[in-house]
Amino acid sequence: MRLRRHGDFERVMAEGYRITDGLLTLWVRSNGLRCTRLGLVVGRKHGHAVRRNRLKRVLRAAFRACWAELPRGLDIACAPRAGATLELLTCRQSLTKLTARAARHCAAAAPETAT
Repeated sequence: MRLRRHGDFERVMAEGYRITDGLLTLWVRSNGLRCTRLGLVVGRKHGHAVRRNRLKRVLRAAFRACWAELPRGLDIACAPRAGATLELLTCRQSLTKLTARAARHCAAAAPETAT
């Protein structure tokens, strides 16, 4: 349930809907699968490797904690905002809120199929 390939990240960031708050920036795109996948983008501006890895651990834990509440069929690229202090509870709330808003946008932008 992770984005791993460079092409997947490029596709989500180029074609996806970007949404942000004080903690996170998300790029969300429909993936046509039954599961929601998460990819993390944590650059050097966040500090040394130990700090960047901690941020990634917190974000992955928040994703696992709220996975059942998230809409299905999305690819999410997630980047923490510089200078934000991330805690598990606040990350979980932010991820849930932003993903729900982005999913509504993706559903509205999806072309309707003729039946």
